[in-house]
Amino acid sequence: MDKLEDIEKAEFIDKDGKNMEISTYDIQFKDVTFAYEKRNVLSNVSFTIPEHTTTAIVGPSGSGKSTICSLIARFYDADKGSVSVGGVNVKALTCDSLLKNISMVFQKVYLFHDTVLNNIRFGKPDASFEEVVEAAKKACCHDFIMGLPDGYETVIGDGGSTLSGGEKQRISIARAMLKNAPVVLLDEATASVDPENEHAIQQAISALVHGKTIIIVAHRLATIQNADQILVVDRGRIVQRGYHEELIKQDGLYKRFLSIRENAEGWSL
Repeated sequence: MDKLEDIEKAEFIDKDGKNMEISTYDIQFKDVTFAYEKRNVLSNVSFTIPEHTTTAIVGPSGSGKSTICSLIARFYDADKGSVSVGGVNVKALTCDSLLKNISMVFQKVYLFHDTVLNNIRFGKPDASFEEVVEAAKKACCHDFIMGLPDGYETVIGDGGSTLSGGEKQRISIARAMLKNAPVVLLDEATASVDPENEHAIQQAISALVHGKTIIIVAHRLATIQNADQILVVDRGRIVQRGYHEELIKQDGLYKRFLSIRENAEGWSL
């Protein structure tokens, strides 16, 4: 009951925000510190992501990678420091004016108790049926949607409970493609996708991110190696930064991380 009362009394995170247009899409963290209640997650994190570039974030589980994406999207506010998009502090914006510039594909996909059509259209409410189908085809989910009892008009359970993890993730990718926002956050976007569809979806993601500002929480070597910038996060701090050829020559977490990934991807049955 205490928790419910806290929710009832909570203020909207953007109550002091203004509806503003962002004209550039570089991202800057300046001395950002953040904690979930009493558990410190990020400590004095600073970096810049130039517009139209790809930044990969790598590091151990629990190091703060996904939290960086959540702060960019303003799911939370930094306790100290500032997060800016296009030179504008995200705290100065309403959530709507910020999020209309961001497409997201996260590991934890939430789908609404609604039709498949409306779940994809959530990224662009005024999209035509043809636009939705085109996005679904690019995200490799058109075929399985057509196999559902009512196709695109099939109502799915709360949270997407009637679909597999891979199916939910592909619908989430279709949603992001339809929205076509200038900033794209990808938190291991193919984590739940079966190997059969992964190559096609990687191609689709390549089309999605073309010419945009991209932040990828990455585990796969190909994704990391092609990034313009790599941030290595450990225990809430940026411990290394640079590009692949540069970091691989340094003794540090990145080199150890790649060695582990190469061994893991070399496994066979």
